[in-house]
Amino acid sequence: VLSGCGVYDGTEIHEASAILVHLSRGGAEVQMYAPDVPQMHVIDHSKGQPAEAESRNVLVESARIARGKIASLAKLTTADHDAVIFPGGFGAAKNLSTFAVDGKDCKVNKEVERVLKDFHKAGKPIGLCCISPVLAAKVLSGAEVTVGHEEEEGGKWPYAGTAGAIKELGGKHCVKEVTISFPVDLHTERQFTHVDTKNKVVTTPAFMCETELHNIFDGIGAMVKNVLKLTGK
Repeated sequence: VLSGCGVYDGTEIHEASAILVHLSRGGAEVQMYAPDVPQMHVIDHSKGQPAEAESRNVLVESARIARGKIASLAKLTTADHDAVIFPGGFGAAKNLSTFAVDGKDCKVNKEVERVLKDFHKAGKPIGLCCISPVLAAKVLSGAEVTVGHEEEEGGKWPYAGTAGAIKELGGKHCVKEVTISFPVDLHTERQFTHVDTKNKVVTTPAFMCETELHNIFDGIGAMVKNVLKLTGK
C-alpha cells in the first residue's frame, strides 16, 4: 500500500523498491494499491520546502512507483491477498493518516483503517516499516511494533520521539536495530525486525535510522521474510 511518491510527502522510494525486490525474491505475486485522495501537501524535494501552488493525488503519484500497475485502495480485499505491507515515508503520516500533524490524536484514512482491521480479523500478516507502524499502533489496540530506538543518540535516530507516541496510542514499542550489533543473534533478523505473533504484525525501523542504504535493505528483507513466513505458504 503506497502513499505517494517521495520521502517527504509520499512513499519512501528506496523502501518501496526494497520491499518489491524481497517479495520478488520470495516468489510472491504483488499488487499495489493507494488511496485515491489528495496529498496533504506537495514538497519540493530539491529544497525540502512545500510547493505552495501545487496539489497532487496520492494514487496518481503512487503509480510512478508501481510503473502504472496500481489500483485504488478501496478495491483491496483480504479474500484476494495473503498479506499486506506498508512502506514508510512521510506519506504514511500525512496521506494515510494525520499523524504528522496530530500525533497521538491522529485519524487514519478510512480505507487504510478498513484494510488493517480486515487483515487482522482474517488472521493474515501485516508488514510495516519506518514511520508506518504508527498506523497499526493506532488501529490495532495493543499491537507490538518497532520504529527502532527510543532516544535520538546524537542524531542517529532523529525520529525517536515516535516511540513515545506509539505508547500513547496504546501500542507496545520494542527497541530494534538497523545495523548488526554484537553479540550477534543466532537469528540475525531478530535484531532488525519485531514480530508480534499474536497480531501477526511485522515491523522494522528502516529510515527511522540515519544509516547506509544496504542496512535499510537488509532490515526490510527481514521484515518481508517474516511476513511471507506468517502466510504459511
